[in-house]
Amino acid sequence: MRKGGRGWIGLVLIAPFALVMVAPFFYMVLRSLVDASGTPRWSEANYRAAFDALAFPRFLVNSLVLAGGAAVAQVLTSATAAYAFSRLRFPGRDRVFLAFLAMLIMPAAVLLVPRFLMIDAAGWVDSYAGLLSTELVSVWGIFFLRQYFLTLPRDLEDAARLDGAGEWTIFWRVMLPLAKPGLVTLGLLAFVNQWKSFLWPLVATRSLDMRVLEVALARFHGLYWSNEPVQMAAAIMTTLPLLIVFVVAQRYVIRGLPLSASRS
Repeated sequence: MRKGGRGWIGLVLIAPFALVMVAPFFYMVLRSLVDASGTPRWSEANYRAAFDALAFPRFLVNSLVLAGGAAVAQVLTSATAAYAFSRLRFPGRDRVFLAFLAMLIMPAAVLLVPRFLMIDAAGWVDSYAGLLSTELVSVWGIFFLRQYFLTLPRDLEDAARLDGAGEWTIFWRVMLPLAKPGLVTLGLLAFVNQWKSFLWPLVATRSLDMRVLEVALARFHGLYWSNEPVQMAAAIMTTLPLLIVFVVAQRYVIRGLPLSASRS
């Protein structure tokens, strides 16, 4: 009885915060279903108008290429580096790891100009290569997966070594399957981070065909500043893919975040 009472108390305390978080999304949905004068009409007309005016399919593809490509690359590069920093022993390992962590204190805006000069010198401005090339490695992702690998027992790893498995086999066939919740969690967080990225895609692309949804949405708001319902419809269409990805991956995220945080 006491345990059930505590559960209800926790629910009552959390409910107001959950309501504050969800309220803007309810407002977006309700506002997207009225006409420009504010009269409810409960139709998809605003969504059709936003879909046509925003050139949604092209911008969606660009965002998927950026977010999906960066997420996959960051999971692969972070997993290999994190395995080395957590399971292998080599001279200067901890110092190198601390040097990596020191890069987290550097504001992203400081690196904006050097990154642009790099892709400009390579001739990658206004291309997928330019968008992705500087997003393939995540220092935070290395830290996150290192903490996750530290939570995994060494028994299976030692048993694989006794059976003659090399480091690559141990990493690929033993450690990665055990770290699946952490890998999916990192992939989801990287996907969300790149999906909502605005400044770098704005700098790295020039033509309208290479714009991502966030940049196109900002331009859309400028063109339709007087038509809020259509703006809300466009914002919902931009947010919907993130909700779908989260629903699919949520069970791994719930398992992955606590385990990684337990060694932080």
